[in-house]
Amino acid sequence: MIYFTEFKSPIGMIELRGTATALTGVFMQEHRHEPTRPAGAMRDAGPLRSAQRELEEYFAGARREFSIALDPVGTPFQMRVWQALRAIPYGETISYLDLAQRVGNPRAFRAVGQANGHNPISIIVPCHRVIAADGSLGGYGGGLERKRILLALEKVTTEAG
Repeated sequence: MIYFTEFKSPIGMIELRGTATALTGVFMQEHRHEPTRPAGAMRDAGPLRSAQRELEEYFAGARREFSIALDPVGTPFQMRVWQALRAIPYGETISYLDLAQRVGNPRAFRAVGQANGHNPISIIVPCHRVIAADGSLGGYGGGLERKRILLALEKVTTEAG
């Protein structure tokens, strides 16, 4: 069973999706690559309460690491990219090229960018911490303004930031 709930955050409404044991999605309003909510998904905040609490703590500046169980769905390549994203420390950024190198294929920076953009667990799997090699923000599935807000929350400065 997939559950979902929504809550208000400093970057707008956020929808959480998950099972009784793991978080499967964190989506913002107008999220570029948000998959359709599964048929039969049940609105129930109960199974997602821990995820919401951890995100609220993050937005309040009281949490730098997340401890909830995650279960993203993707290709093996996407899973490698999303795992590499989780290794980017709070308050730091890397380039798409750096991320490609971390997944063992430095020439695949465009594919890495695509996988980054399709990350279903935004914020917790910190795709917002990947920027262009020249220091500009690059893209973000939730919109560049939200990326700026998240990086500012983590006190990251960028050239175009």
